[in-house]
Amino acid sequence: MTLIPIKLMPRLRGGTSLWIGGGLVGLAVFVAIAAPLIARTDPVMDANLMNAEIPPGWEFPFGTDAQGRDIYSRIVYGARISLTVGVGSQILNSLIGVSLGLTAGYWGGWWDDFVTALTNLMLAIPSLIFALAIMAILGPGLSSLLMALGLTAWSYSCRIARAQVLSLKSQGYIQAARILGYGDLRIMFTQVLPNILGPLIVIATLGMGTAILSEAALSFLGLGIRPPFPSWGSMLSEARDQINTVPWLSIFPGVAIFLTVLGLNLLGDGLRDILDPQSTTRRS
Repeated sequence: MTLIPIKLMPRLRGGTSLWIGGGLVGLAVFVAIAAPLIARTDPVMDANLMNAEIPPGWEFPFGTDAQGRDIYSRIVYGARISLTVGVGSQILNSLIGVSLGLTAGYWGGWWDDFVTALTNLMLAIPSLIFALAIMAILGPGLSSLLMALGLTAWSYSCRIARAQVLSLKSQGYIQAARILGYGDLRIMFTQVLPNILGPLIVIATLGMGTAILSEAALSFLGLGIRPPFPSWGSMLSEARDQINTVPWLSIFPGVAIFLTVLGLNLLGDGLRDILDPQSTTRRS
């Protein structure tokens, strides 16, 4: 048990992507959790037209919008929505994708053919197109957004899970479990799944960044989180007509999206180096 952490220590020390990405993601999580404590005003109710479109300064670090609301406070509360969408949709994606990929790779046969064909179909059409169709049916809102993004991006985790299962199901310990009388479901969830979690964690981390970008795109188009609730994408949508006259309305939400997605991508890259020693060997 003590050998694993010792072997991981050199990669942890040299994992620049892991530490930078983890720091950015940790900052975003802290901002989302501590939003009521660090926000200066209420992001929706505290509107004062006397303070409309004030540029960034000492009183308003990120400036104000056309309704006189503090942009800093709206950015802080917007982190809650973005992380909720990223985590919630990726949990649903992983549940669907891993379940399909695990059973398809283990059982094979017609079920494997069906899941493979369905996965190829989902990969052939951009997930954002499916999400747009679902949002058009369900209407805007957080729950609809989670459903749309959670049902449209599971194909990546499904393909990875299936490939990993195909490489593991002929291993000796799987055969030993069958001889001991373990059922298929018990083998899949106690013997196979724990050994393929590494790549799935990396895919889930990267998928959270994609979900945050998709939420911003849908909110920008008016199909995600609608104003006045603070969403980074909806803030960009409100600012697009004033990008030349009031640039801070679009700069700060854009920077928030960029840093959060960058942090998730770097974190996923760092986790890949730790969980897959061969990737570190190939790079060196």
